[in-house]
Amino acid sequence: MLRLEGLSKRYKTGDEALKGVDLEIPDGQVIALIGPSGAGKSTLIRCVNRLVEPTKGKVYLGDLELTGLSSGALRKARRKMGMIFQEYALVERLTVMENVLSGRLGYVSFFASWTRKFPKKDIREAYRLLDRVGLMHMADKRADELSGGQRQRVGICRALIQDPDLLLVDEPTASLDPKTSRQIMRLINELCAERGLAAIINIHDVLLAQMFSQRVVGLELGSIVYDGPPDGLTPEVLTRIYGEEDWEATIENVDDDDEVEEDDGELVNVGIAKRTGGNE
Repeated sequence: MLRLEGLSKRYKTGDEALKGVDLEIPDGQVIALIGPSGAGKSTLIRCVNRLVEPTKGKVYLGDLELTGLSSGALRKARRKMGMIFQEYALVERLTVMENVLSGRLGYVSFFASWTRKFPKKDIREAYRLLDRVGLMHMADKRADELSGGQRQRVGICRALIQDPDLLLVDEPTASLDPKTSRQIMRLINELCAERGLAAIINIHDVLLAQMFSQRVVGLELGSIVYDGPPDGLTPEVLTRIYGEEDWEATIENVDDDDEVEEDDGELVNVGIAKRTGGNE
């Protein structure tokens, strides 16, 4: 379980990005973090793994208080927090396999990381993950030869090979087309369900948040203004989060898409079942 207690962040400019956020995420739950630009979504994710240092408050992963760790202990704790980035953060001159295996750098010696000599079990797991996301045939390709969707799948494999307890996902579909965005969100959901992983997905697309999460948390000016099920995002709630807009049209689109779509030859439910991990 991830638990945030009174989490606050004030930058040196004086801007307060987070204002005493309290949040609990049980194991296995996928939540969508929504809100306008500047609401504090990316800051919240980065405060969890301390890429950004909180000003006040505490972060717990299970019984471990992350905010109280020394730098050495934090490096060890970060093994259990897989990060998936908006811009993929791959090393483009390295192969797909080498990028995936970089997720194991926190587990191997400096010499092994320098020479890129990884244990056979890690290599087997990397191949298994690439096969799971449909990229086995691209293991030896350089990262700069891949499409955006393929790069994001490599990033997912890199995060999962850490054997994490938590996924932190920062705008995974921002650079992707609509079809690929759905495929990536569906894949993240399925993998979390298979592994019992908790995940926080920072996402701008309200429609995708409604379709592919079990719970939605809405931020506005650093405070939580909504925490509930996807179908609770009424026009009134969305107006509170984002401001005035024709939100009925968004809700109607969710209803229209709450059917089935064809994906690679299979009919796949993209509605209510997907919000619960696709196991219904």
